[in-house]
Amino acid sequence: MTNRTIFILVFTSVSFLGGCVGYPRLVNYPFDPGGRGLNSLASELNPQISGRYIVFTSDRRGSQDVYMFDTLTRSLVDLPGLNSLDTIASHPSVAENGRYVVFTASRQGRSTIFLYDRETRQSRNLTGNLQAEVRHPTINADGSRIAFEYSNNGQWDVLVYERSGQPLNILQDPR
Repeated sequence: MTNRTIFILVFTSVSFLGGCVGYPRLVNYPFDPGGRGLNSLASELNPQISGRYIVFTSDRRGSQDVYMFDTLTRSLVDLPGLNSLDTIASHPSVAENGRYVVFTASRQGRSTIFLYDRETRQSRNLTGNLQAEVRHPTINADGSRIAFEYSNNGQWDVLVYERSGQPLNILQDPR
């Protein structure tokens, strides 16, 4: 058995619109053969960091699920009700306080964007009414807005939704 180490470049402070502030640092988390930590024998994909939390997808339990790691306690965070056996999760993003997680879920060849609330332990489909492909969601620091790509007639564009699931009307021409 080989020891694997995952390295993640961490920016100490990232603003939603203002770019990076602070300094980058390299963090190292030890290998955990039992799959209870950040680094396991399984594939860890699409890591995203916000505040003290790192979210990623992994196939460590036989299906591709979303996981959250708390960098302060150095342990996985329980996410009851988030993952489903018949769904492939990808590209998670987390609000800075760790309450909201947004991710792409694929089921029967159709992808949708879900928002999970750790406080209520509920997931909500934000894009069930869109007749388009969706991918790569991201959530802003306070969890109030979600941006994602969608393809309508073969062209990829960006939509921004409020946490409530309502699309924001963003002007295309700022003049």
